[in-house]
Amino acid sequence: MEDIAMDDQSESQNVAEETPVENVFIPPSIDKTRVLSGESYTYISAIPETIKADMTIECVLGVDEAGRGPVLGPMVYGLYYLPTPMHRSLLAETHCFDDSKALTPAVRSDLMEKVSTPDTDLFKHCGWATRTMSARDISSGQFKPNGTYNLNAQAMDATIALIQQVLDSGVNVREVYIDTIGPPASYQKKLERIFPSLEITVAKKADSLYPCVSAASVVAKVTRDAALDVLYTSYATPGDDGVVAWGSGYPSDARCSNWLKANMNPVFGWGNECRFSWGTAKELLENKGAPCRAEWPDVEDSPDNMKLTGFFFDAEEKGDEMSEWFGRRVTEEVF
Repeated sequence: MEDIAMDDQSESQNVAEETPVENVFIPPSIDKTRVLSGESYTYISAIPETIKADMTIECVLGVDEAGRGPVLGPMVYGLYYLPTPMHRSLLAETHCFDDSKALTPAVRSDLMEKVSTPDTDLFKHCGWATRTMSARDISSGQFKPNGTYNLNAQAMDATIALIQQVLDSGVNVREVYIDTIGPPASYQKKLERIFPSLEITVAKKADSLYPCVSAASVVAKVTRDAALDVLYTSYATPGDDGVVAWGSGYPSDARCSNWLKANMNPVFGWGNECRFSWGTAKELLENKGAPCRAEWPDVEDSPDNMKLTGFFFDAEEKGDEMSEWFGRRVTEEVF
């Protein structure tokens, strides 16, 4: 599981820009019950008025993510689409969308509010979607036996599912731009095999090159920021000033590492906000807690190659004892 240890060592982040703004806008992509329960889920906006009035309009679509590296909170994939003729004029020129990391948290929050508010031009002309991948489900996938369901594979599946759901709604998507999660060429070829009718471009720094990817970046980032805000309500006290004490959720953020140390249960660790597959969480548990640790013998090293039931029943007697537990054997004569 080498990728697990590497994920919280990803590219350096500007901690101030990655920290959610106080009183961040809570978009409709936030389902508080699901966020708090540790469930992954998808949100898809209604088809915008301009496109719904003429479903033959050709559209451009962008995909980007937020929250790949943090030890706390979900990773969110964002998707954004609009009529191709409006691509640069509406997003880049009118509203100045850019890579979410190049925008301040307050600007991101303000743009997300415009995206979500009826009667704005962004609401009338643009559609969007998010896939919120919970910390719990990310870790569960990475801990799967016989080859982990690594973060790249989880991200690929989220991207494919989001694009397919928009296509299934009848939107006439022609061009797709995606910020890469690996070597751009191989990633693009895989997507072209899945969506042969689309013109797909996968590129590094796509969130700075293509406005629809910039918008997807903002949608993903503000949804993640809001999810962090919701998750923190489980720990907030009446005297809190509204500031999330764990900061950005990145291991490199001293507020995050200090919070993890101060709020770790020695047996259970943390709640649904934590990615237990990250090296940061693993090391804290091993160094300070986890007294209830089970050691299971390797089946191949067992002298009689016993199955798990062999720990509870004698190998020669387990068949008879099991029949006593669940009833007498049924012979062929019964039928």
